[in-house]
Amino acid sequence: MGSKWRKAKLALGLNMCLYAPQTQDQEPATAAASQSRHSDVVSPSSHGPSSASLNPSSSGHRLSKSAQKSSKRTCAICLTNMKPGQGHAIFTAECSHSFHFHCITSNVKHGNQVCPVCRAKWKEVPFQNPASDLPHGRSRISTARLSRDDAWMTVLRQLPPPQLDVSRQITPIYHAPEPVVFNDDEVLDPQHEINEDSNTIAKDSTGNNSYGTVEVKTYPEVSAVPSAVSHNNFMLLIHLKAPLNGRHNRCRNQVQVSQDSRTPVDLVTVLDVSGSMAGTKLALLKRAMGFVIQNLGPSDRLSVIAFSSTARRLFPLRLMNETGRQEALQAVNSLISNGGTNIAEGLKKGAKVLLDRQLKNPVGSIILLSDGQDTYTITGPAGANPQIDYKSLLPVSIHRNGSTGCHIPVHAFGFGVDHDAASMHSISEISGGTFSFIEAEGVIQDAFAQCIGGLLSVVVQELKVTVECAHPNLQITSIKAGSYQTSLTADERMGSIEVGDLYAEEERDFLVTVNIPANSSGAEMPLLKVHCAFRDPITKEMVISDEPNVIKIQRPAITTQQVVSMEVDRQRNRLRAAEAMAEARAAAEHGDLANAVSVLESCRRALSETVSARARDRLCVALGAELKEMQERMANRRVYESSGRAYVLSGLSSHSWQRATARGDSTDSTSLVQAYQTPSMVDMVSRSQTMVLGNPQPQRKLRQAHSFPARPQPR
Repeated sequence: MGSKWRKAKLALGLNMCLYAPQTQDQEPATAAASQSRHSDVVSPSSHGPSSASLNPSSSGHRLSKSAQKSSKRTCAICLTNMKPGQGHAIFTAECSHSFHFHCITSNVKHGNQVCPVCRAKWKEVPFQNPASDLPHGRSRISTARLSRDDAWMTVLRQLPPPQLDVSRQITPIYHAPEPVVFNDDEVLDPQHEINEDSNTIAKDSTGNNSYGTVEVKTYPEVSAVPSAVSHNNFMLLIHLKAPLNGRHNRCRNQVQVSQDSRTPVDLVTVLDVSGSMAGTKLALLKRAMGFVIQNLGPSDRLSVIAFSSTARRLFPLRLMNETGRQEALQAVNSLISNGGTNIAEGLKKGAKVLLDRQLKNPVGSIILLSDGQDTYTITGPAGANPQIDYKSLLPVSIHRNGSTGCHIPVHAFGFGVDHDAASMHSISEISGGTFSFIEAEGVIQDAFAQCIGGLLSVVVQELKVTVECAHPNLQITSIKAGSYQTSLTADERMGSIEVGDLYAEEERDFLVTVNIPANSSGAEMPLLKVHCAFRDPITKEMVISDEPNVIKIQRPAITTQQVVSMEVDRQRNRLRAAEAMAEARAAAEHGDLANAVSVLESCRRALSETVSARARDRLCVALGAELKEMQERMANRRVYESSGRAYVLSGLSSHSWQRATARGDSTDSTSLVQAYQTPSMVDMVSRSQTMVLGNPQPQRKLRQAHSFPARPQPR
């Protein structure tokens, strides 16, 4: 039967898709072949059948020269078998190259008429929809005769008709011209729109160490200092913890968030689709974006920017309701890879989407992913020229603490070993975002999941911590807050920390050093007053404290041997490790890898002698292991260039912002990447690891979502 269909096609001279039914003399597809098939297409419904899982091999799939002999048996797009009888329709172009019908329709959906193999220009292309151009909805291929395990055909049969708003005309997103001003964002629910002029103040009257719902705890380095002795650079720890989102429900140690009541998000993803993303990388990126789209709620808005040599907006900020999700999935599935890498152009367009929008959700952010270096703005190898102004890659309008006051963090993801880690880290640092290093292709979805798990759980905004000397003879010598902006008055009596947004149950630790004078009175001595103020992202109200938290110490005439606070020692070790990482990275960039390794080794030895290390504190042990991993990635220049630089920079980003980043292969049970992971992030990563577009994978053995030891709770 199959051979008769093909002979009929040749006789008619038609270049159209024909399905050849399986005959008894044809060898049935084996289970292994069935499992090896995969598709770029993402299911638009989390409840419908999913496409087969993609192979997360870090090596990817590439066609060799010898593969040309079997090109008629292998689809050049998905690189899997095209043997008749496996439930896939096959399209043969006039250049004689064949493809799975669903692969090539996804490839040409937005107008491409060039063969992916020989680059010949086609006069005829496969139909985007089998029933789109025939009267009465009749199809050119009989879906009833196709195998029921064909993922793409199943999607077509079960795809519900989109419930579009008939009152508006929607231009097809693939061909819509871009407006000069991106003020065509979809209308928001009025209750979620930000009122930037709202300065309503709500005072906390709880009377305890909780400002509003932000928990504040303070710890002195030691509890007592002899009254006749002065003490310079005495350390005080300020520990903050964001509230559990009131819209969360705990069930079996998991966190479930109601999408209808949490803080809605405006998210722009800026995606690299240059030629180096071809094959497995692009397929995995599409799958990861499918996961993001499925987990955004109907009040969240998404816009996608694709960039290669140039950048284009696939669609404006659109609500992720059922219709929005379907259109977003179609747009993502239309992506093809070609051209160079113009990160600057992609970022400018992504920032423009958020800057030009008419209405604003309370949370706005950009996710940037690239696997290469910006070949249009920066020349030369990454990190080779420390004088390169990486700020040129980021629009001035959204620089952290910029003149516009618009805070739009860029969470950058360096994909693979060829990306420019230095510029990606700089972009994230300038904007107040994080930098993640995705070393293994297969974990890109987990990395995205962790990021949006945080963005979808923002409970505190514009948090500011103010510290004030409580004793007239006291002075503040320093505020150690990583990348957070700090300020200190000229008389060194008052300082502040601009913390910004916090995710649900996220923690921050800041060390303040003071000079304690001798005190003849011998009485209890107050040192610092700590105030907090923040904006509630739901009510838009500013919440401030009625009463500050006061840190005190005892000043007896004689003190016994003092026990150093474990909480203070733990954070001092974290800062010491971060400083060693920065020093080692600077040495490595100047070519002195031996000195870089020596700095890390010295820090490891110093940490091992501290109070928390002797107590086998889990954070201290993990910091030592992290420093050892960095030493190994600085073994020689080749290793440092391929992974060491990115690994160190993602570590610095994580420690400086005290926020979780992906580092290396985040599914590796020995990886040290989740020092600051929140319950919302854990939940989202767990969804990513256990679900493929809504369908569980019971065969996959799961591990705990975060392998980095959990942060000890201050006592």
